[in-house]
Amino acid sequence: MNLKEIKEIISLMNENELAEIEIEREGGKIKIKKTMDASSAAVGPPAVAQPYRVETQAAPPAAPAEKASPATSENTKSITSPMVGTFYRSPSPESPPFVDMGQIIEVGQVVCIVEAMKLMNEIKSEFKGKIVQIPVDNAEPVEFGQPLFIIEPV
Repeated sequence: MNLKEIKEIISLMNENELAEIEIEREGGKIKIKKTMDASSAAVGPPAVAQPYRVETQAAPPAAPAEKASPATSENTKSITSPMVGTFYRSPSPESPPFVDMGQIIEVGQVVCIVEAMKLMNEIKSEFKGKIVQIPVDNAEPVEFGQPLFIIEPV
């Protein structure tokens, strides 16, 4: 859940005079509670914005049936994410992807970008091979060690 969504939830809470809300979605859980101190406990609408406390929790691991894991075998290797971030297949939305399915890649070739904390990190191939699977969608969040490309060595 991003900051814009949290701000929208807080606006809805103010409009509907809610003191607390809890939302659970795939990938996480958020609880927002309006805190009140003695000076703001007066009856009637508050004159100033109330402070909020936001609590988040990671969701329990998803069931394996939700998304198929990348098909790996003894003769394939994976290029994995070296960090938590957002996966991008191209340098900009208008640009073509760095690599495509079936393409032969070389050692040191840039295959994607993982954005972490507003920094764009180029991910380079550690081996030569043919791309047989791309298990991550463009602009999708990725975890440390998550396979980004499945490669069949050449």
